[in-house]
Amino acid sequence: VPPALRPQLTPPPRRGSLGATLTEVSDLQAIIVEGIRPLRRKEYHQLAELGAFEDEEVELLYGVLVPMSPIGPPHCGAVERLNELFVTQLAGKARVRVQMPVAASDESEPEPDLVIASRDEDAFLDHPARPLLVVEVAETSLSKDRGVKARLYAECGVPEYWIVNVGQRVLELYSQPVAGDYQSTRVLGPGEIARPEAFPEVEVP
Repeated sequence: VPPALRPQLTPPPRRGSLGATLTEVSDLQAIIVEGIRPLRRKEYHQLAELGAFEDEEVELLYGVLVPMSPIGPPHCGAVERLNELFVTQLAGKARVRVQMPVAASDESEPEPDLVIASRDEDAFLDHPARPLLVVEVAETSLSKDRGVKARLYAECGVPEYWIVNVGQRVLELYSQPVAGDYQSTRVLGPGEIARPEAFPEVEVP
């Protein structure tokens, strides 16, 4: 066969070569996009019972294990103050949960900083699915709290969502969830008083 008509055979790239690396990365991206099934809450709990996350702080968001941000003193101080205000004013009216899970969906179990939940839900059967108010304190997690967390809480019907923006010293209030988005947004600065919509008699200065 004349050389010009011979089929050109390209040997496979050697392990560790640039060609192999690019191919593997491309295949991996395809698998991530198309082939990974979201983790479900039931499976997440089973893994936790087996000790899979003993040395990790994670939460389940849309079937993905997401690392939780470290908690600094300003974050702790905000959580402690809000907890005291809510517990004092909501005694006998609602449950105040601090850094405990929310059963948002079959594939999501976030752990917000504070939750006001109805007393009608049995806390011994499951985590609350539709809290009356969710509060996240954002020190290093502002983009996540404004983005994926806000979308998730709106999708699962949380009527009101607050973000304590530690860096800017403001309180962001989101309400009226429609199709995964909050239609109403307000920002309160120092000295202004916030009132949960479910309990307007409660004051958070």
